[in-house]
Amino acid sequence: MRGLIRTSSEEGAWASLERGDIAMPAFVAALEAEAVSAGFMLDATSLMASIGQRFGPRPQMASAITRIRERGLLTAALTNNWASENGQLNPNGLRETLPFDVIVESAVEGLRKPDPRIYELTLQRLGVAASEAIFLDDLGINLKPARDLGITTIKVTDPDAALAELSTRLGFEVAR
Repeated sequence: MRGLIRTSSEEGAWASLERGDIAMPAFVAALEAEAVSAGFMLDATSLMASIGQRFGPRPQMASAITRIRERGLLTAALTNNWASENGQLNPNGLRETLPFDVIVESAVEGLRKPDPRIYELTLQRLGVAASEAIFLDDLGINLKPARDLGITTIKVTDPDAALAELSTRLGFEVAR
């Protein structure tokens, strides 16, 4: 299953969904067909429902964003997302609960991490140079292109550790 998702997220149905190239019903059929080709059955609808239950901001990250903005720094959300079955963007709490200055969504832009162009677009919308930015992500594959552009990167395996590193980089405490 992990191998299928990894492959699909680079070139298959998953990548197409996150770029907004296909709608959810077509994605479900395509991902299930990819699974059959890989030798197993997959209920893509159940998979996506399970993933959807885990969406939403992490409280400690939301608090850090607020503290960063209180210091006058700009913040952006750069997210790979998709439209739901009704065509609406996947609700992930970014717009509703977090005070980002810029939100860049893969399904809106037709680009997705790790494509370097989506990082460049985010920098452009923020109006900052790569050397002035710090990018946090839980996937190393998404950090490499940012780092190659000159953005400081932090891998989020443990949110508290990532926030401690971010505090060090920024020179002030971002966690409460």
